[in-house]
Amino acid sequence: MVSGDCDLLVVGAGAAGIAAAREALSLGLRVRVLEARGRVGGRARTDHSLGTPFDMGATWLHAAQSNPLMPLAEAAGLWLFDHDAVRDSRVWMGDRWAGAAELRDYEAAERDWHAAVRLAAAGPAAEVRRMSLADAAPRGGFWDATLTHWEAPVISGAEARDIDLGDYLSTLLHGTNLMPRDGCGHLLEVLARGLPVALEAPVERISWGGRRVRAEGGFGVVEAGAAVVTVSTGVLASGAIRFDPALPGAAAQAAHDLPMGLLSKVGLRAAGDDRLDVPAFGGIERRLEEGERAMTFVAWPFGRDHLQGFAGGALAWEMAREGDAALVDLAFSELRRIYGGRADRALRRDGAVVSGWARDPWARGAYAALRPGCGGAREALSAPIGEGRLHLAGEACHTTLAGTLAGAWLSGAQAARSAAALLGLRPVPDLPA
Repeated sequence: MVSGDCDLLVVGAGAAGIAAAREALSLGLRVRVLEARGRVGGRARTDHSLGTPFDMGATWLHAAQSNPLMPLAEAAGLWLFDHDAVRDSRVWMGDRWAGAAELRDYEAAERDWHAAVRLAAAGPAAEVRRMSLADAAPRGGFWDATLTHWEAPVISGAEARDIDLGDYLSTLLHGTNLMPRDGCGHLLEVLARGLPVALEAPVERISWGGRRVRAEGGFGVVEAGAAVVTVSTGVLASGAIRFDPALPGAAAQAAHDLPMGLLSKVGLRAAGDDRLDVPAFGGIERRLEEGERAMTFVAWPFGRDHLQGFAGGALAWEMAREGDAALVDLAFSELRRIYGGRADRALRRDGAVVSGWARDPWARGAYAALRPGCGGAREALSAPIGEGRLHLAGEACHTTLAGTLAGAWLSGAQAARSAAALLGLRPVPDLPA
């Protein structure tokens, strides 16, 4: 049983929860962390079923130049690799790989695509506030469908029609993308060492109407001066945690306005020495026509003998409903379009790993995507509740780094600092975004 009294209660031991706990401890607060799963890391989990590290969720440290996790990883002696420096993407044209001239056209089309989206966002404010990414994305060009698929389902985990245009532009990532050699999940495990985390302790009820916050569940009861709740918007909207009193209308609405998108991953191990003529970190995608859906792949990261595939948005949810085998089947089907029977000989079906975030009751998706016309939801979700006794934090709360470990980390740390101010510590400035 877990019980007791503390200054700050943290619900969830993902990136936001770990950051909140570390920040609070550095400020001298007594902290308790309750985690529903039997591990730390949240939606960053490094699996070893393939014989080498495989990130089932978060994979990159995006915007590395300003990412708060980068110096922490380096201080812990973890090796970070610049994926962008070796990225070698190839595009299947239906019967052959794209040539050098076609790839240059693809790059030019990408610049034009982004310029068109930004131009659409420069229209009348009243119209732009209601626009989805699909409303702004160009159509009809040779590469347009491919680019929209990449920017929406693959990167954002949602269909373009379901993504708010302004939020898409506000959360575009810039800078270098680094990969921890041992995995992002491993990085969070290292950063959580020594924290007072109780595992397999799902919170069922949070009472925050009085002078103190009370969390209850099968673990027992924990009371605190303030709480930072870092569960996903999928968990918040599901009612899996009962809040007493109910969350304020603005916060509850924000959780619904930020539904979870889905990016599912599958890991396939090589059957022998055939590496499909793709170098380490080589990307595989194909050109799409309007309405087509596809998977993308990154082959042999760090020279390891596995290939990872990605399915996002509606396709990912469809595969999740059908089960893990359906995603594995889809991956082989996609690769057969390019390699024919060679794909079946080069890769093993047995032992394939699938991320499974859709069925994880403590995730219910990969990361949140803002519905069109719901601007301001991220700010509403992160606003202090009950004079600051209750804070919601996580990737969905960050207005520029949504969907990333960095956004979750900064959100959790800032919530802890805000709670510390309520508990009598001197006011502290906001952390840099």
